[in-house]
Amino acid sequence: MAVDVVILDYGSGNLASAERALLRVGAKVEVTSDADRARNAEALLVPGVGAFAACMEGLRAVRGDKIIDDRLAGGRPVLGICVGMQILFDRGIEHGIEADGCGQWPGTVRNLEAPVLPHMGWNTVRAPQESVLFAGIDADTRFYFVHSYAVTDWELRPEPPMPVPHVTWANHGQDFVAAVENGPLSATQFHPEKSGDAGAALLENWLKGVAR
Repeated sequence: MAVDVVILDYGSGNLASAERALLRVGAKVEVTSDADRARNAEALLVPGVGAFAACMEGLRAVRGDKIIDDRLAGGRPVLGICVGMQILFDRGIEHGIEADGCGQWPGTVRNLEAPVLPHMGWNTVRAPQESVLFAGIDADTRFYFVHSYAVTDWELRPEPPMPVPHVTWANHGQDFVAAVENGPLSATQFHPEKSGDAGAALLENWLKGVAR
């Protein structure tokens, strides 16, 4: 049976692209801002593009931060993408403006120190052996990134009942967090919905984990 996935519509993100990518790998997909549907679906995808502060404002407007809290308290899977990953951290700083995030993970989203920004295009990642998202995906596989901000100095501090996070890294001028897997909470800085076959393989791995 297809996994029931809700894509949270809070005014930010590539909703249509994410929906097509999930349909491609066999999910049953609904795009909605309805809190009950988002809270109770088998899986929730949180997209995001644009500025950190604006995304958080939109997320709070649909009580998305509380929805994420409720889902994780019940062990129900959540996947954040791009800024949808960044807002899961403690805070973001863009153009001198600091905004609080969801606080699911310690860390601050900051401007990348790189000769060319934004980091736009295909890049490899360094995934840990324990990764579920990258299982069966070759180490030289490239994913599609579009961002100027990232978490670069995150010191992992797992807190019960969440297990030790598995962190995937990439480099553009400096190392940055490219993906995180932390029990029911996963996220990618890159766009799996724009990453072709590689992104489809990652989403399929995520759905397999949801269905277990």
